[in-house]
Amino acid sequence: MSTGTMTASTVGRAHRKPKTYDEGRVCDTDGCTTRLSRYNRASHCFNHAPARYPRLRGEFTEEFLANQS
Repeated sequence: MSTGTMTASTVGRAHRKPKTYDEGRVCDTDGCTTRLSRYNRASHCFNHAPARYPRLRGEFTEEFLANQS
């Protein structure tokens, strides 16, 4: 029987700093005073961000199409 052991190595840390944006930014929506994170590249807060819909792929089922009409 072998008495050798396995050792794990740690996952390397990213050597690149996260991208940052200007500090003190606020939401672009009129009247909103929400401060944005320096790591958030968006110009709006979550509540005022424009809706984004994922790209759907594939075919629709008969059941789905029947419910749409």
